[in-house]
Amino acid sequence: MKTLLMLEDNAERNIMFHAAVQELGDGWQLRIWPDAPTMMAECEEFFADTHLISLDHDLNPQPGVTANPGTGLEVAKFLAGHLPVCPVIIHSSNSDAAWSMHNEFRFAGWKVDRVGPIGEDWVRKLWLPKVLEMVGASQPTALFRKPNDHMVRMQRTLVSLEGLAIADAIGEMLSYRHADAQRIIANGLVAGPWFRTDDSEMAISIVEVLKMYGYIQQDALARRFAWRFERDPERGYGKMTRIQLREIIAGAKWRETAAGAFSGLGSMGNGGAMRVPPLGAYFADNLSLVAEEARLSAEVTHTHPEGVAGTIATAIAAAAASQLRGKPLENHATNLFDAVLQFTPESKVRRGIFLASQTPAAVPIEAVAKALGNGSLVTAPDTVPFAIWCAVHHLDDYVKALAIAISADGDCDTNAAIVGGIVTCFKGREGIPPDWLVQRERLPFPELEK
Repeated sequence: MKTLLMLEDNAERNIMFHAAVQELGDGWQLRIWPDAPTMMAECEEFFADTHLISLDHDLNPQPGVTANPGTGLEVAKFLAGHLPVCPVIIHSSNSDAAWSMHNEFRFAGWKVDRVGPIGEDWVRKLWLPKVLEMVGASQPTALFRKPNDHMVRMQRTLVSLEGLAIADAIGEMLSYRHADAQRIIANGLVAGPWFRTDDSEMAISIVEVLKMYGYIQQDALARRFAWRFERDPERGYGKMTRIQLREIIAGAKWRETAAGAFSGLGSMGNGGAMRVPPLGAYFADNLSLVAEEARLSAEVTHTHPEGVAGTIATAIAAAAASQLRGKPLENHATNLFDAVLQFTPESKVRRGIFLASQTPAAVPIEAVAKALGNGSLVTAPDTVPFAIWCAVHHLDDYVKALAIAISADGDCDTNAAIVGGIVTCFKGREGIPPDWLVQRERLPFPELEK
């Protein structure tokens, strides 16, 4: 079925649009939204079959609805944050807004044209011929590779994201009170909403790409990273990440910005690792694929071998934890460390993980942090072995795992995010205290808000 997506609030126009689409043949279906927020929330699930999008700009509330219907420009900016999936027609009579929408698409690489609503029969005489012209000249996209069990995978992925985001927020909240973290958590945290950092924002981008494409489409991921940063830059992004994302927004190619970081050495920071646990959850049934997709996710911003190795190790840890879910705890530490060591490339990260695998759970956290690092250097070798150690030895206790990880100081929010994302793969959403689920900042996935 070929799908045409539309933003239009006028009932009379919609009757004309439906009649026009019928002339395209039996293989077409038209999906219309009367307001921008609902279209932005729902349209992505139809992208794989979408052959054209048509947008109005000025929208009025529907009868009985008091919520702001938004504008077509909002939808244009939203779509511009994605790779082009089909041609776009702007059919608004608001000339100034129409050209603003046109520019949003044009600068983002989408094929776009405008049809003014002129005359009584303009839908059939002007709009329909433009649809035939643009659809006939476009090539079907081959971007989407969702597996048959995509929805099951997404359930695991969203659980890991939620565990990561809550942990990230708590780690940031307690970063200056790390020494008291265990006591504060035990006695009760302050009321939310708890502010999440760039760790969660970039993890959200990974989940959005997986949800849409079923794999790491690197160009799409770079665009999502930049789109989220541009709209909310005050999330604690690191200096180099800010530089890279600003360059991408200005039109630079992500491969060049990533390779050029740190005088051409590439970043060995912990940013690739902090955002990747949900990816491990998505591909959990195939560890070789986890390693490859994790590498792809890292390369968008981190090309240094250590940054890549840390990302792979973290993703494998999350995937292995997911595989162990529901099984007795006996030998879990050994099995998880073995999996991570098997797939992590030779590196300082891997050597640190090997040391972590030889460090018993009974060792005081201060000594563990001294031996493995605690993220204070904000590098993958200084972060990932420690975070994986914390997760492995507290797989069955999400709260304790976070409290222990934060208490070691260092990069508290990143340590917590990695640990939270891994442990939740094993423990599930039920391992997160119910009141924490209420206090967290909302995530942009309706499935988690039900």
